[in-house]
Amino acid sequence: MRKRNAVRLTEPLVRENGGLRPASWDEALDRVATGLRSAIAKRGPHTFGLFSCSKATNEVNYLAQKFTRAVIGSNNIDSCNRT
Repeated sequence: MRKRNAVRLTEPLVRENGGLRPASWDEALDRVATGLRSAIAKRGPHTFGLFSCSKATNEVNYLAQKFTRAVIGSNNIDSCNRT
């Protein structure tokens, strides 16, 4: 089996006119925040869900649930701890 060379992203990309273009971190994060605000305003926080990983650290999983509950306003968070 031949191994492919992986191409790593070194900067954020944003979708514009059907394609992707490089963007600054500030622009990319602003777009994410705007998109989340728009979706929550349109459909409510209960439509948001986050799936976290049991292989992440406790601190990362804590931040994920805190973000989902305190920032988004949803209790829809789960992880694969049962597997």
